[in-house]
Amino acid sequence: MSAFDALVRPALVRIAAPGGGYDPHGDPYWGTGFFIAPGWVLTCAHVVAKGGSAVWRDEPAVGITWEGGETTGRVVLAKPRPATPEEVPARWDFPDLALVHVPDAQGAACVRLSERPPTTPSPISLHGWSHQTGEVRIRHAEGEAHAVDGGALLLRWTLPVEGVSGGPVVDLRRGAVIGLNKGRGRDEGAAVPLTALRELHDVPGGEILHEVLRAHDRHHLDRLRRPRGGRTWTAAQMELWPAAARGVSPVRRTQLYGRFAELPPPTGPGEVMALVDAVKRRVLHPDYQAVLETDARTWRDGVGLLHELHATQQEGRPGSTDLGLDAVLLYAAHVVRHLTDRYGTGPGMEGLGRLEDWIVDESGGAHGAVQEEIAALLDPEAPRSGGTDAEHEEPAGRPAREAGARADVRIEVDDVPWATPQRYTWRMMLLFDGHTVSPLSGNDAGVARDQLQDALRAPLVDALRRGDSGDHLAAVEVVLPRELFDLPLDTWRLTPEEEHFGERSLPLGQRRIVVLRDRHRSHHPPSPEWRRRWRGSESGPLRAVPLRAEVLTAGAEAHAPHIRRESRMGAYERLGGAVDGSVPVYCGPVGGGDGHRAMDVALAAGHPIALWRHGAPEHGDCAEFHHKAGKLLAGAGSAEGLHQPVRTLRLRAADPEADPGERSEHAWAEDLAVLYDPPDRPPFDDLLQGPPLLGEADR
Repeated sequence: MSAFDALVRPALVRIAAPGGGYDPHGDPYWGTGFFIAPGWVLTCAHVVAKGGSAVWRDEPAVGITWEGGETTGRVVLAKPRPATPEEVPARWDFPDLALVHVPDAQGAACVRLSERPPTTPSPISLHGWSHQTGEVRIRHAEGEAHAVDGGALLLRWTLPVEGVSGGPVVDLRRGAVIGLNKGRGRDEGAAVPLTALRELHDVPGGEILHEVLRAHDRHHLDRLRRPRGGRTWTAAQMELWPAAARGVSPVRRTQLYGRFAELPPPTGPGEVMALVDAVKRRVLHPDYQAVLETDARTWRDGVGLLHELHATQQEGRPGSTDLGLDAVLLYAAHVVRHLTDRYGTGPGMEGLGRLEDWIVDESGGAHGAVQEEIAALLDPEAPRSGGTDAEHEEPAGRPAREAGARADVRIEVDDVPWATPQRYTWRMMLLFDGHTVSPLSGNDAGVARDQLQDALRAPLVDALRRGDSGDHLAAVEVVLPRELFDLPLDTWRLTPEEEHFGERSLPLGQRRIVVLRDRHRSHHPPSPEWRRRWRGSESGPLRAVPLRAEVLTAGAEAHAPHIRRESRMGAYERLGGAVDGSVPVYCGPVGGGDGHRAMDVALAAGHPIALWRHGAPEHGDCAEFHHKAGKLLAGAGSAEGLHQPVRTLRLRAADPEADPGERSEHAWAEDLAVLYDPPDRPPFDDLLQGPPLLGEADR
């Protein structure tokens, strides 16, 4: 046996019908799995699916046999998962993962999971049970991981044999599991990269995965402290560690991850990446910003992005050559400060003190400036500096997200001119400082207007997780062609079905800043009028001006066909002559008809902010709407002050349990839409041609 085969075997499990055991004449053999934490087995969804509907009915229907005994397990998480227990999918798409709870196996040995995306090419070994020769026995082979393509980790020079599906793939260079065997093609094998495990966080009940991964790290820290005979994964990794190397050794990582396991987990990838970004700005370059995103879900994921930083990335700046150690220690100190600010240091947070002690003990070899910054972060009396809350001055014009949010979410939608019927392409991205863009996903084939909400829901959920940081929420700005200005974006929900009251069931506009921007004028450099009016809106005061003049003069009959409409040139003269800080307001929709023509004029006159109602096609309350919109603007004072009052109004106008009088008072604000279009946002001439590239950051 190889060194890692000996470590894998105690954690390897044979999966079969309950009662099958090692008996080759017993119940049918399904496949392989392995312990990732005491009492928890990871395998492929298609392996446990061989047990039929009982597996998906939350029953203990999975037979588990390992060196420590035989028992049954229950599938807790899986992706994909059949819509009904009786359904048999035609194919098992990636990630093809299942997490099985095995409560009777608390003493089982566990593999060591990698905290980094797989690097290729890398030498690997495959492990699993197989009955290819007629007898069920453990198989082991070596090969090379040579690419990640379409969600698959591609394997060369060896092919998974029948039955090893669900078994671990070990990176022999780093000594950690980087994937699961899935299947084979004609010339190469395919594995599920371990990074796909992050997708289980998002399935119903996925929060349990945090506890599983924390149990994994506690297990390896315990084995480091009390080896119990035999070699440990940490010891095997240390044998791969260069003798003269400094930095974040496998022992240090085991100690750190074990201490992270005592802390509350992050709420999403944005919370982790905000700290990673802050550290990289400190040790690499003050203007550092990742171009591509990493879906970090645990505190240990942040270490995976930092512990192999090299001095060559520092671009001539003097200081320590061991950037990985400096970065990881500084990151750990940021985690302490971040969680202290959020939760305090009371009961249940004792792990913060143990992590702090470890940082202090290990930071003696860090760069002097890093040591000073760590000391400041660990001092609860020190003012917050160098952290995630607006470390750098942001340019004017961002949608004033809450201080502490990592990024805004920007959605760009464009029409496909040649498509019949009309279709719209889209792309999703993060906007970090008003100018720096990180692309996430897109669709250049286009979807129909009535399909946009469904098409954007899942990518938007993913983007918001990355933009949010803890309690601080990302804003959403949607760049639209003018015919889509009446899309009810503020009413969109992050879940397609009605569910219990919570943050995902609330319409977007009631929980977050949601604003629209004009796609047409973003194709061109800002006009002088646009810049001048934005400066006026920033400084304030704000005051209402009618988008259509006849609305106020004609009263309830303003929308009647016989009412004389203001001419386009007359509207341009009036709106162009309005004082800076004026905001066009309109009591009806602007995606077509009179409202659309008037909005064209307002945008040509340089107005960066406008209010209207995307609903209310038939109404007689225009005078009331304009009066109350004027009071709203006057109270807001400036562009940045407009967001919170609008969100409060949306909540009050949509409250079905409010007093009838109060509901009537706020009824004018139902379907309220906001154009918030600063002139200094990207892009000016970047037409949407196709989806951006996807990838992992900083490998």
